Amino acid sequence: MAATPAPSGPPAIGYDLKLALPLAAFFLVFFVTPLVLLVVISLFTDPTMARIGLDQYARFLLDPFSLRVLGATLWLGLEVTALTFVLGMPLALVFRRGPGWLQGALMLVVLLPLLTSVVVRTFAWIVILGRQGIVNTTLISLGLIDTPLRLLYTEVGVVFALAQVQMPLMVLPLITALSRIDPNLSDASSALGAGEWRTFVRVTLPLALPGIIAGCLLTYAGAITAFITQSLIGGGQMLFMPMYLYQQASTLNNWPFAAAISIIFLIAVLACVTLFNLAGRLSRGYAHA
Repeated sequence: MAATPAPSGPPAIGYDLKLALPLAAFFLVFFVTPLVLLVVISLFTDPTMARIGLDQYARFLLDPFSLRVLGATLWLGLEVTALTFVLGMPLALVFRRGPGWLQGALMLVVLLPLLTSVVVRTFAWIVILGRQGIVNTTLISLGLIDTPLRLLYTEVGVVFALAQVQMPLMVLPLITALSRIDPNLSDASSALGAGEWRTFVRVTLPLALPGIIAGCLLTYAGAITAFITQSLIGGGQMLFMPMYLYQQASTLNNWPFAAAISIIFLIAVLACVTLFNLAGRLSRGYAHA
């Protein structure tokens, strides 16, 4: 009589733990340890690191200038995220409904910024937004303006440059979410008398909410921490948290205050990420409807 094979089951828990140990060690060495050191450095009250206290946090939180820099950075992220969504959603819809050759061309356009250095892209925007750049030259040649507009070193220029840099982080989750929607739902909505706009608002948009939340989360986090683009496009006219931190650490050598800025900025970003995650959880009901 043939022996009955032993039933196959999930691998032992101890085996899973052994597989996770290398990743846990890497995470501990290269993320947790630097973060702990950053917290410890932020607790020193002066650059000489002679006394422990919460003076650096009080200095930031009680300073109106520092709070304005933090608020401007968080607001910049909202502006970039909103603009990226407004520009990225039509692109994702065209990709979903277009033929194969158009989808390939659009995917190349979406991925192309990821294949180019962020420094190169930022310097390209300097050329575009300059007083003798493409935008001003075109507007003057069309007779729409008489003198060049001041686009470089302005918040508007920073927002548009960051939106182009972060566009793939918004479009790719939107394409994924829209591709999972059954096209028969749109046909059924049209058959019941709903127009294209009503179908988009009542059917497509709610079902695409998980992708929208994911794209907004990635875009927001990338925009507020984009040191190179903020610095080159904004110039010395505007100050955001990454440059503020850099000035304290590299120019003034005030490492405790720079560490405190980092921790406060990290907490603020995590708070915004938490809000996005809460919105994502609320959207799951629409996704599985």
